[in-house]
Amino acid sequence: MQDFRNIEFWRKAHVLVLAIYRETQSLPKEEVFGLTIQLRRSATAIATRIAEGCGRENNLEFAADLRKAQASCNELEYLIELAKDLTYWKPESSAKLMAETIEVRKMIHGYLRKF
Repeated sequence: MQDFRNIEFWRKAHVLVLAIYRETQSLPKEEVFGLTIQLRRSATAIATRIAEGCGRENNLEFAADLRKAQASCNELEYLIELAKDLTYWKPESSAKLMAETIEVRKMIHGYLRKF
């Protein structure tokens, strides 16, 4: 067991969640129960899975949660792409969010290679 706040990729995932929440405020009102909630849930799931995994009893369970966090990164990447293609966000905003998501995913992947 370890404190998730001490893990660099959790801190980056948390910053990503905050950025997604800020960016989704600009989405059209008709997306409140659609794309807005999906983006927020998938971003939150990344940080949540990492935190959850830190409370596990063994490394196998921790690794399973990290793999789920990676899957949520993939989901978030698609949703960012969708928001961009629907022209809800400026390309620069989408590119920044995408880069942050990919960075978190790669950091998780690198950590998982230790197991």
